[in-house]
Amino acid sequence: MAGKIPTSPLAPAAFPDLPVIEGVRFATIEAGVRYKGRRDVMLAELAPGSTVAGVFTRSKTRAAPVLDCQEKIGLDSAGGAAIVVNSGNANAFTGRNGTEATRAVTSATAAALGLDETRVFSSSTGVIGEPLPHDRVTAKLGDLKAALDPAKIEEAARAIMTTDTFPKGAKAEVVMEGGRVKIAGIAKGSGMIAPDMATMLVYIFTDAQIERSVLQDMLGALTDVTFNCITVDSDTSTSDTLLMAATGASGVVVTEESTGFIEALRGVMLDLAHQVVKDGEGATKFVEIHVTGAASDADARTHAMAIANSPLIKTAIAGEDPNWGRVVMAIGKSGADADRDLLTIRFGDVLVAENGWVSPDYREEQGAAVMKRQEIPISVDLGLGGGTATVWTCDLTHGYISINADYRS
Repeated sequence: MAGKIPTSPLAPAAFPDLPVIEGVRFATIEAGVRYKGRRDVMLAELAPGSTVAGVFTRSKTRAAPVLDCQEKIGLDSAGGAAIVVNSGNANAFTGRNGTEATRAVTSATAAALGLDETRVFSSSTGVIGEPLPHDRVTAKLGDLKAALDPAKIEEAARAIMTTDTFPKGAKAEVVMEGGRVKIAGIAKGSGMIAPDMATMLVYIFTDAQIERSVLQDMLGALTDVTFNCITVDSDTSTSDTLLMAATGASGVVVTEESTGFIEALRGVMLDLAHQVVKDGEGATKFVEIHVTGAASDADARTHAMAIANSPLIKTAIAGEDPNWGRVVMAIGKSGADADRDLLTIRFGDVLVAENGWVSPDYREEQGAAVMKRQEIPISVDLGLGGGTATVWTCDLTHGYISINADYRS
């Protein structure tokens, strides 16, 4: 890319001190897939007995590594496993070359680590439509194996970045009846973010003991209320991948009734999802959109996403303009049920509009004050029923255009 992208103003102060997850080791290396002078390949080795679940993009133009992961994810095995990721090249829309490149990477990784190839999962992120120089990855597998270390998860988070301006990590610890379990997760994502399960990749690890089917169901349900509720630019990636591994090293059994663990995992996933939005390309504002009173939850989500994806609303937020009329527009165009004369709109705690008209007590300076915040809540009540939804987005600035205009240069 042309020039260094400045760190998002919404970035956390520092990368979190993630716990070591027993049964997982990480390594990174500079392979020169596309970038020069930075690590661009990550390897995670999982101990025997680990279970792996995954959620993937539903794009009709899915990348070769996504298709490969989907074929393997339901296969059970008592052996170890591995995840290998490269940044800089998405290995998407590359035809037979893409399939062959994926197989070359996974088979070489399996051979290096003594694994069954069906237990090696790969991801690629970056430019679409260019053949992956897979030999640059496979040539480094010996060095990656030698560098494996359980404490290198932050390095792994940095190696998977593309246009990200900061590495993303989140953690949780839960005390359960059988003992303490730990969760650590990393993610990358900045643009092309509107997950449908963005170039978004997420890897979560826990030392809990979880059956694969239970882990898969848990992950799918939590994805719907976390990663599938964010959008930066309404574009769904060809490469969205969320993989979670449970090593079982703690000996603590987690089931579908382990509410404490489920809530902790939801917190990790939501934290990572919010960080992806806060690193949205060119973002300066983090926006929460809460819709209530819809005819159904599905309608509430449709309305919320219409607001979150509207370029007119997102640019108004960037300009700190409390243009509530654009919210009305987005609701009207969404296709879900709405009644103009029942709408209520709030910016933060400020009542902006009600009963089909601007609130008589509303003053423009009140809305403008809310828009000056870095984190902005927008609430809409449809007045039709009990349907609710919450989604998160960011503003749309000139920075988004600059980053994407220069992306391949």
